[in-house]
Amino acid sequence: MATLAQFHLLQTSLSSKPPSLPSLSSTFTLLDDLGQLGELKSLNSVKAVHAQMIKMSNNNRMDIKGKSLVTYYLEFGDPRSAAMAFFVGSSHYLPWSSFLEEFRRFGNDPEDILKFFVEFCSGGVVFDSRVLCFVLKLCGNLKELWLGLEMHAYLIKRGFDLDVYLNFALVNLYGNCLGIESANRLFDEMAKKEDMLWDEVIKLNSKNGRWLKVLELFRSMQLTFAKPNSATIINALQACGKMRALNEGKQIHGYVLRWELESSLATCNSLISMYSRNDRLELAKAVFDSMNDRNLSSWNSIISSYAALGCLNDAWIVYNEMESSNVKPDIVTWNCLLSGHSLHGSYQDVLTILKRMQDAGFKPNSSSVTSVLQAVTELCFLKHGREIHGFVIRNGLDYDVYVGTSLVDKYMKNNCLSCAHIVFDNMKNKNIFAWNSLISGYAMKGRHKEAIAAIHRMKSSGLAPNVVSWTALISRCSQNENHAASLKYFVQMQKEGIKANFVTISSLLKACAGLSLLRKGEEIHCLSIRIGFVEDVYVATALIDMYSKAGNFRSAYEVFRMIKNKTLASWNCMIMGFATYGSAKEAISLFNEMCGAGLQPDAITFTALLSGCKNSGLVDEGWELFDSMSTDYNIAPTIEHFSCMVDILARAGYLDEAWDFIQTMPLKPDATVWGAFLASFVTYKNLEFAETAAKNLFELEPHNPANHVLMMNLYSMSNRWEDVERLKDLMKKVGVKRSPVWSWTQIDQKIHMFSAEGKPHPDLGEIYFEMYNLICEMKKLGYEPDISCVCQNIDVVEKKKMLLSHTEIGHYIWIDEDEKWETYQGG
Repeated sequence: MATLAQFHLLQTSLSSKPPSLPSLSSTFTLLDDLGQLGELKSLNSVKAVHAQMIKMSNNNRMDIKGKSLVTYYLEFGDPRSAAMAFFVGSSHYLPWSSFLEEFRRFGNDPEDILKFFVEFCSGGVVFDSRVLCFVLKLCGNLKELWLGLEMHAYLIKRGFDLDVYLNFALVNLYGNCLGIESANRLFDEMAKKEDMLWDEVIKLNSKNGRWLKVLELFRSMQLTFAKPNSATIINALQACGKMRALNEGKQIHGYVLRWELESSLATCNSLISMYSRNDRLELAKAVFDSMNDRNLSSWNSIISSYAALGCLNDAWIVYNEMESSNVKPDIVTWNCLLSGHSLHGSYQDVLTILKRMQDAGFKPNSSSVTSVLQAVTELCFLKHGREIHGFVIRNGLDYDVYVGTSLVDKYMKNNCLSCAHIVFDNMKNKNIFAWNSLISGYAMKGRHKEAIAAIHRMKSSGLAPNVVSWTALISRCSQNENHAASLKYFVQMQKEGIKANFVTISSLLKACAGLSLLRKGEEIHCLSIRIGFVEDVYVATALIDMYSKAGNFRSAYEVFRMIKNKTLASWNCMIMGFATYGSAKEAISLFNEMCGAGLQPDAITFTALLSGCKNSGLVDEGWELFDSMSTDYNIAPTIEHFSCMVDILARAGYLDEAWDFIQTMPLKPDATVWGAFLASFVTYKNLEFAETAAKNLFELEPHNPANHVLMMNLYSMSNRWEDVERLKDLMKKVGVKRSPVWSWTQIDQKIHMFSAEGKPHPDLGEIYFEMYNLICEMKKLGYEPDISCVCQNIDVVEKKKMLLSHTEIGHYIWIDEDEKWETYQGG
């Protein structure tokens, strides 16, 4: 590597050219006839020919017997002379990329070229702009920033800063060594911007994923009347696809048509991709149909578009058209079909496509394997997954980080954590996706300590956890109903300085909904407003759910009305909110409004509507909605809908009708059906039906304590204490244990969770003192406890005492959240 001392020497030599040394010409030529010089069998003979070439520079031939002079020097182990020959003579005919390839081919380090350049400059050699351009490009490729900066200063002094090729190389240097922002600033400061400079800076921004900047530059380029090349147009179209900028994409399409560039296959293929990324398949197909000549990439583009958007039948239609046009599919075609079916849940079809692909003579590559692994993971085909893992090892595909990540994900989701560990530990190049897969897997299995440990290991490896790392942990905790942990990890995420995304916000709102923490949910609502996610439909839907479950129904409805583009999930969530609060008529009215807006209801919609009818006692309306599912909307009722109908009938006292409904339903009754039937007997004490329902529940859910407790309460209400004791003995025999009950409250920044199991609350004495004071005040006002809910064989006095306490007060779990959520302050 060139040293700083050499760089300083270079600066000195570049700044002052010794007058005694003339500048070497860069137009040295070779002899027409070198036969008289004999065979070139040694380094000295090559140097002799080189000297003769300089003396007799009289034609434009620049090689010797089919070889360049540079190659002869490299063959005889003299890279310094090879570099000199290239710099002062060969740069006119030998491309710099070819020179680098030759230099590497003979085992030389490209950094030596920079050393030789510094040495020649310190000896007084002055090079022309083409050599300087080559060296700048090499500095960019090798990340030799200091030498590049020295040369930039030299170019400014010599007035070369207006040379378009040198500016091109400088933009590339700054982009590779200092980042895209520096390259953009340098470009902005350039007085003269040629077409190729615009093309280069747009390419660099595209390479760095700066899609908005690509579109801004493309627009500015048009305003200066610069003409983009086809690669620049393709980059701009790619940006329109990534940014979902349909209008801008249409304008670029118009530019293509005005300048008659539609004959370019690459441009048309990019147009197809742009329209499909903007969910406009009809426009993508129109471009495809308008193409006079289609190559395999054109067919793959339209097949990929259909498959990616879930139009799988259309994808196969185009595939058949392609074969009819005598265009043979390649591995990319099959991978498009595999990924499309895997992405949209057609997992069994993925395995069928894999077989067809192999029968056609194609060997799966890393992309194929990734899609197939996702399919077998979702299908829980552990054996198939192991076979694919064996295929990966046999064919050397385990080097691919995405294949490794998919294997980790497969084993995690199939409860093979030890195998997931082995795969992960054997991965040579672990990127952030691999780490996030491991973290998500731990969190999904409720192993939060291991997930946090993985985050710390990730930091130790030199990778910084990103928002996906923390969100995976937060969302998995929320999905496992460990809501308090979700909030705790979000505090840690904030300490790390990582900003939440819309998935994080949605998961936190779900946690607040699960704990009915209205105040905390309001704080997160304020955060979503400040960071610009409140208009996101997923966040808005989570807000509706949170406010509904936290009891602030008015706010839920306000959020719903503010959503501009309501999805079916948004409507369902709001309908469920009405249903939860027993406002079935409002839920049905909202359902009619949704249908009027052109949305087709799904099974979840009817579950929400029937739940509302159940809570409001609307039997006739429930029947009407249930019947309309299959007749009007072609939705086959599921077990959830049958369970709701049983609940509607039983709650309304139509026990015989509910029994007949259970007996005639086309699906086998499950625990939810029998559970709904049994729960109604708390009001309508029919022990004969109750015992039948309980018998089925004990078989379906032998370890669910709620069924046993409910039946014991029914027996106790009828003073059948022997049956109560019989059920207690049955619970002991089967090993059924009552689940611990718990409750919680939030005071300031602390959540106090109380449970029958745990350590005593430090303020237990004060809590009891305040509670008994309240009871005394209630008695003064004439309060008389209702002992009918105490289902135990004790006297009246003891029953009244039981109502004065709560099993959850004795012990508590205290979640310390002393950390202020500074992000939320002011909300």
